[in-house]
Amino acid sequence: MSLTVIAQRMGTKSFQRLVTGLVLSTLLVGCSSSKTSDVRVVDRNKSVAQRPAVTTGQYVVRPKDTLFSIAFRYGWDYKALAARNNIPTPYTIHPGQTIRFDGRTGSTSAPVASATDSTPSSSLKTTVIRRQPNGATTSTAVVAPSVASKPTPAPMPPAGPAPTGWGWPSNGILIGKFSSNGSLNKGIDIAGDLGQPVLAASDGTVVYAGSGLRGYGELVIIKHSDTYVSAYGHNRRLLVREGQQVKVGQTIAEMGSTGTDRVKLHFEIRRQGKPVDPLQFLPRR
Repeated sequence: MSLTVIAQRMGTKSFQRLVTGLVLSTLLVGCSSSKTSDVRVVDRNKSVAQRPAVTTGQYVVRPKDTLFSIAFRYGWDYKALAARNNIPTPYTIHPGQTIRFDGRTGSTSAPVASATDSTPSSSLKTTVIRRQPNGATTSTAVVAPSVASKPTPAPMPPAGPAPTGWGWPSNGILIGKFSSNGSLNKGIDIAGDLGQPVLAASDGTVVYAGSGLRGYGELVIIKHSDTYVSAYGHNRRLLVREGQQVKVGQTIAEMGSTGTDRVKLHFEIRRQGKPVDPLQFLPRR
């Protein structure tokens, strides 16, 4: 049956409605049949990504940096990084100072040897003074062999025991778990309310409190021993300062969303600079 006959029998308005419905149906079928692979889904709630430990190049210290924050950022144990750069305790660094990650001579803040001391040489010239029987003196240049020493990589400090008495850093639902895969989560994420207390997971000393580490927002790092540190990110407000002693369960910050798009706490435990699964240390709940 032709469209003309159908239009005559249905009337003009009814025919227009029929044509409009057919067109819309065709468009909807076409949209639903498009490939889903062309649609890109962006996850804006990804956990903090971490790069592997950096073993080449150098870093120039900026204001508010600490050796602990630099070691944390680049996957180093702070004691190994200090040893590599000849930085003694209490590990004080200064803006403009160069921190090296390779096996070359360490930080530029260390005393600089003279050219004759630092340049490799196969001999060392000394002067020997001899006194004659008549009181006169003579001097003779003597060349003695010398072996130049080459810088060796700083040894990794031995691992110590884990602190005892770990506690959960906050109450809330666990929304992100640890992953050992290179660019994935290096800690856990705990959801909560804005301003909710963030607690120290174990006794220790605050070695960093600030927002200088990209992706962590307002961050607190606590040193628990020569081997272990813990980190608390995305806080709204920090309640402790660097150098302060804290006890397990003590409120150190208020939960927030700095450096991320939702209110949560990002919590990490690191052993000699390497992330480990916090759930291995925290009590079951």
